[in-house]
Amino acid sequence: MPTNCCNSWFCNGSRLEGYNLAVFYYGCNFDCLYCQNWEHKHVERAPAVKLEDAVKAALDPRVRCICHFGGSPEPQMPFALRFSEEVLERKPDTMICWEWNGDGSRRLAMRAGEISSLSKGTVKFDLKAWSEDLHLILTGWSNRNVLKNFEALAERYPEVISATTLLVPYYVDAEEVEGIAKLIASINDEIPYSLLVFHPDYRLSDLPVTLREQVLECLRAAKRHLKNVHLGNRHLLGW
Repeated sequence: MPTNCCNSWFCNGSRLEGYNLAVFYYGCNFDCLYCQNWEHKHVERAPAVKLEDAVKAALDPRVRCICHFGGSPEPQMPFALRFSEEVLERKPDTMICWEWNGDGSRRLAMRAGEISSLSKGTVKFDLKAWSEDLHLILTGWSNRNVLKNFEALAERYPEVISATTLLVPYYVDAEEVEGIAKLIASINDEIPYSLLVFHPDYRLSDLPVTLREQVLECLRAAKRHLKNVHLGNRHLLGW
């Protein structure tokens, strides 16, 4: 199973033998200045994939889990949900996971959470900032619906929920992380939370890798409130 999944440090799927079917969706409802997968913006280059072809690929007996990511799956949720439902009808032992920004329709997001709960998968929210103003600067959009969706899914399906935050140098500091950590802890202080070391990309390619002191401060801030805190992309710091 994959080692690059943001949830591999705690997910039971990482101990299985087999393959992850990584479904990359072109398009996103955010426009992050530091997008790590900015190629999704070139929708004209994306091959069209029919539902039956996607299902056929997932039915391969070697496939143990499906990860919907991108871009972000929110703009194509009706397809993603139908795909997931058809796979589970025919191969119910397949884990269904989501890595998204979380700013989708509440009804569709809750259905995605239900599917992950039934399949023993995970739902990973990329909580980019605590401050709405900073979120607007970095992504072009408010985080109000993101946080409401996170709370709704975490309360209804606590067994699937997790979160990450990318430590953008000079922007996403310990104060931002602490705000997010407090929100998560107010629901359940055992929810897994991973802080990710930033590498320069897209519009913020002139920034450095996250400074070590910023990383340590953010880790301390998160651990004041949460029991399961992890540092991802640590190889960028030589750790």
